[in-house]
Amino acid sequence: MGERIEVAYALPERQRVVELEFAEGMTAAHAVRRSGICSEFPELAARALTLGVYGEVVAETHVLRPGDRVEIYRELAVDPRDARRSRAAEERSLRTRAGATG
Repeated sequence: MGERIEVAYALPERQRVVELEFAEGMTAAHAVRRSGICSEFPELAARALTLGVYGEVVAETHVLRPGDRVEIYRELAVDPRDARRSRAAEERSLRTRAGATG
């Protein structure tokens, strides 16, 4: 058996990992197309994909090596920076209210 790569996509309730035969010069985008994952998850076709290899964001043109795992990242529901700001504002508000009633 030849060298392999994987393409992975995960939702909170479902994960799909497709193993492919490695080909010299294969890019991350090429691997995603060959995997067929986008046809299984139609929401992927409606947006630009963010891809990574072992947790590191890469361009679609990133040339793969044998053993690489291409990950298709989900869109975030909320930007992490906005979520932190919102939590900090809520904590300030709670402290202010607690101080006013105490």
